[in-house]
Amino acid sequence: MTPFGITQPGRILFGRGEAAKAPALIRAFGARGVVVHGANPARAAWLVEALGPEVLALPCAGEPTLADLETALGLARSHRPAWVASLGGGAAIDLGKALAALIPAPDGPMDHLEVLGKGLPLKADPLPFIAIPTTAGTGAEVTKNAVIGLPDHGRKVSLRDDRMVARLAIVDPGLTDGCPKAVTLASGLDAVTQVIEPFVSCKATPYTDALSRPAIALGLSALMRLMRGEDPQARNHMAWVSLCGGLALANAGLGAVHGLAGVIGGLTGAAHGAICGALLGPVLAANRAAASGAARERLDAVCALLAKALGASAEQAPAALQTWARAEGLPGLAALGVTEDRHAKIAAAAMAASSMKGNPVSLSDAALRGILAAA
Repeated sequence: MTPFGITQPGRILFGRGEAAKAPALIRAFGARGVVVHGANPARAAWLVEALGPEVLALPCAGEPTLADLETALGLARSHRPAWVASLGGGAAIDLGKALAALIPAPDGPMDHLEVLGKGLPLKADPLPFIAIPTTAGTGAEVTKNAVIGLPDHGRKVSLRDDRMVARLAIVDPGLTDGCPKAVTLASGLDAVTQVIEPFVSCKATPYTDALSRPAIALGLSALMRLMRGEDPQARNHMAWVSLCGGLALANAGLGAVHGLAGVIGGLTGAAHGAICGALLGPVLAANRAAASGAARERLDAVCALLAKALGASAEQAPAALQTWARAEGLPGLAALGVTEDRHAKIAAAAMAASSMKGNPVSLSDAALRGILAAA
């Protein structure tokens, strides 16, 4: 067996009602801190009020940009916090994670951002970070990177360091109850993608296999139930799948779906989950067509798992998944702003994306453009 390591939070709490433990657990890191929340502050009031008057609450209205990060960083550094917590979706968690990393740093974000920045290691240990997700999708509560948009460059890039993993992640499926259908669909497809890509990744390990393979069919089946109506057990399953995906990708990487999605998100500003959902079927089909040996066996296994939930054959599974998602209201890439004249630029930029390093096969520029056309 090839040696491997495991990167994960120091402590993870999972289950309905676990969020009630958050105030006492967070206060153990100190009285003074920062809580990053989503666009609606009312949804975070229970936590902010319980933590007391020495807490600075910062909103994250959308997927964070460099300007958002720099503004929040200025406010947070002035507050002199002992910890940072995020309560919200993947965007709020990414912003909080980046703040925890950069508040102690002697330099700015561009010194550490990948691809378009210097990509330098952090010079100081991050502050303790606590993550409490309110959507089931990104798994950002257990990953070691924060995605930041650079609109001037039309890209999304990561701030990444093993020390950025949360000290504490609290995954309470009850916080996702009542999530709107469109958000549930997009974030759920992201969660399913993030258990598929680490399983077929060329960097997969026995640890990531144990997390990802059982979650593939579980995630798609739960998501299909949620499209028919609110279902607490399905919410529980989706939260678990999202957590498994975050742990798996932190240790085995991702693939072409996310390699393309990072570029598309930076160019269009479209929601990350919707982009991943649109790409998943076409990427599966392209990877399967190009793969052989062990990589093909893993892709065939994924297609068989999806086929069972979709009532299709393994050969038909990628197309059946795409057809089902569209029928549930997921937009295609064209509706998300990916016009044909952008395909060549997106494909070329995706080749250099860090997520592409985990893809099970090497996809040509023509193959990437074919995926974009099909999605």
